[in-house]
Formats: sequence, structure tokens, C-alpha cells
Amino acid sequence: MLNARIKLRHLQAFLEVARQRSFARAAERLAITQPGISKTIRELEETLGASLFDRTPKGVALNQAGLTLLRHAGPALRALEEGVQAIGDTDGVRQLRVGALSTVESRLLPDALRGWHAEGTPHADVGVSVVTGPSAFLLSRLRRGELDLVVGRMTEAREIQDLAFEHLYYERLLLVVRAGHPLAGMSPLPPEALSAYPWVLPPPRTTLRQQVDSFCVRHSLALPARRLETLSLPLSRGYTLGSEAIWVAPEEAVVESLAAGELCELALPLEQQGGSVGLCTNATLRPSLALEAFCERLREVASRLGRGAPSP
Repeated sequence: MLNARIKLRHLQAFLEVARQRSFARAAERLAITQPGISKTIRELEETLGASLFDRTPKGVALNQAGLTLLRHAGPALRALEEGVQAIGDTDGVRQLRVGALSTVESRLLPDALRGWHAEGTPHADVGVSVVTGPSAFLLSRLRRGELDLVVGRMTEAREIQDLAFEHLYYERLLLVVRAGHPLAGMSPLPPEALSAYPWVLPPPRTTLRQQVDSFCVRHSLALPARRLETLSLPLSRGYTLGSEAIWVAPEEAVVESLAAGELCELALPLEQQGGSVGLCTNATLRPSLALEAFCERLREVASRLGRGAPSP
């Protein structure tokens, strides 16, 4: 049980001093006197029986006890603020911040958003802001609290670490070419034949590129000098349809073009099972009801697409 002597003002003062690393600046931000904020921090330290800050020539710094309190007090106050805001939010103006990797931009996320904003749904008035980019960029923003959720294939990303990941389905990377390409329909396809054509592939230092590099090592291939490195699906598709390029494509991004006969999958698998596509959240932050509902929407769409169960 929380000590009754610890008040909201104690935690607010603590968090502001931790942010500003200065009693004077924190007092200015909270519109109180410096002796007042010093007294508030002293009361908190006496109640806890521990010092929270070390005084340095450049200001103050959190010690180990302070870091421990910060890890818990910050998310708790943010959750409280969200609750108060939700109660007082009479016009329903809220927004989810979602990070999306290229592996879910074509079907999973668009389908989920269409259902989310359908007329009459419980959260139709909740806006969604979508940020795209490589997993390292999106996961770092999630860790800092700048995103509520990241969706995509990211299990190989080192940046997941203490974040919470929930598997939805496995998805393969495919080698695809335009219809009528010299390699289309060739089976068996010798790996060395790929070197004669331009490639479209994910940029270096991305989780998808790791799989391409592994494929090249397995087949003793060197990446061709003629290559386009991008995460843009429209650019990749347009370039591939108008050239003899080989596109390393997420299955979701090309499934409709394959069915329509615009693109052809080469008879040389880049990977067998594929990577795990799922939801990544910041476990230190309490999810809002809207976020929980949006995650459930994503699960429903994944199941409807026939991908709810893991591959054997």
C-alpha cells in the first residue's frame, strides 16, 4: 500500500527535478519557490528513508534509489494523467501513435484501420497517427514513450530487449520479378543466375536485410552493384514492374500482384518459415483502453487473413 504521507505534489516535484537536473529550474517550471521544492523533496526522502539525488557541481543527479523511483513513478503519473484526461474528454479527441514496418503496410494495418474507423464502432472517434521506418528507429521511439505501439516483423531486432512482443503470424520474404522476366518459371533456378540482374532489397542494418545477407552467405552470392535499397513498397513495386529487377519483398506486399499475374515468385526460396510479425508495446507504460482495443482489432484481422496460428 502506498504510504499516506506521499502526496501527488511530492512525486510531481521529484519528476520535475529529475527532468531538469536542477532545483531552481524545476521550481520555475512548477511555479513555486526554490526553498519550497527543496522542502518537498526533503519530505519525500524522509518518508522513503533514502536520499534520491546526488549534488554535483553541475546540479543534481539521480542516485540508485532515485532511478528506482523514477522507473515506477513516471509511468504511474502518466497513467493517472491519461485517466483524468479520458474522464474530462467530452469531445472524444484522442489519438493513437502507431509505428508500422513495411511488412504490414499493405494488408494488416490498412484492414485494421478501416475496421477501426467504421461508422458505429466504439472507437471510431479515436484518430491514429502512423509513423513508418526501420525497426531500430521505431522501437527507440516506443521505448521513449513517443509511440504507443509498433507493428511488423521485428523479432530479429536487438532493440526489442525489454519491450513486450506478441506474435501474430509468420511471414516470408520472397524473391519476385515481373511477369515475363527471363527467370520467371525457371525451375530449378541456379542461385548464381540471380547475379545477372538488378536487385531491390531492404537497406543495410535492418532486420529484413539480415535475412538477405544470410541468403547470400548460404548460396555464396555477392550483392550486385546494380541495386536499389529502400523500404518504400510503391517505389519497389514500380521499379520491379518496369525492369528486370529481382525484388526481395515481404509476402504481404505482393500477394495480390502474384494472384493477378503481375509478379511471379522465383523458384528459389529466400527463407522457409519466415519471421514473426507481431505487436510490440512498452511494458513500463499502462496501455489505454483505446490501445488495447486497437491491438485486439489487429489480432482479429490477422486471424481473418488466415495467419492467426504460427507455422509448424
